[in-house]
Amino acid sequence: MAAKKTTAKVTTKKVTAKSAAAKTAKAAAPKTAKAAAPKTAKAAAPKTAKQKTAKAAAPKTVKATAKPAASKTAGIGEGDKAPSFSLPDETGATVLSSSLAGKPYVIYFYPKDDTPGCTKEACDFRDNLRAFNSAKVRVLGVSPDDSKRHAKFKEKYGLTFTLLSDTEKNLIEAYGIWIKKLNYGREYMGVQRSTFLVDKSGKVVKAWNGVRVPGHVEAVLASLG
Repeated sequence: MAAKKTTAKVTTKKVTAKSAAAKTAKAAAPKTAKAAAPKTAKAAAPKTAKQKTAKAAAPKTVKATAKPAASKTAGIGEGDKAPSFSLPDETGATVLSSSLAGKPYVIYFYPKDDTPGCTKEACDFRDNLRAFNSAKVRVLGVSPDDSKRHAKFKEKYGLTFTLLSDTEKNLIEAYGIWIKKLNYGREYMGVQRSTFLVDKSGKVVKAWNGVRVPGHVEAVLASLG
C-alpha cells in the first residue's frame, strides 16, 4: 500500500508540470507575434510614400511660377510711340512733348551732370549741334538732376541745347531705362545711357540702349541721312 501512494504522487506532479509549461508557452508566443507584426507595418509603408510624393511635387510648382517673372521686360523700342512728357528745363520753364508735335527730335538720357562720360557726351552733341539744326532735328538731354544743377552744367561747358530735369524719373521709367546696375560688386538702380530718334509723327524710329559715348553722336547723325 505504501508503494502505490508514492507512485500516484509522482504522476500527479509530472502532469501538473506539463500543464504549467504548456500554459506558459501558449501565453508567451501569441503576445510576441501580436505585438511585433502590426507595429513594423504601421511605421514603415505609408509615411515613406507620402513624403516622396510631397518632396517631388513642391519644387516643380515653384520653378514654373518663377520663370515667367524673370523673363518679363519693359521699354520703348523702334516703332513704338514716344511717351509724352511735361518737364522743367534748366531755367525752370516747362517743356511739353505736345510742343514738339510735327517735328523730329533726338532725346538722350544720361545718368548725371558733370561726370566724365556724361560731360563728354554733352560736349559731343554741342560740337555737332549745327548739323542737327541743319537737319531740323532738335536735341534734348534728360537726367534726374534738378534744374539748378542743369543750369550750372550748361554754363560750365557752354551747352547750347535744352536739358530737361526728370527728378521723379517718370519719363526715364516710361522709356524703360531705369535699371539695376552693378559697379565693383555693388548693385544699385540708375539710368541706362540711351538715345531715341523720334520722327515728326511722334514715333521712335531709332533707339540706342546702353550707349558707349565715343562715336555715338556721329552714329546718331548718320541715322538722319
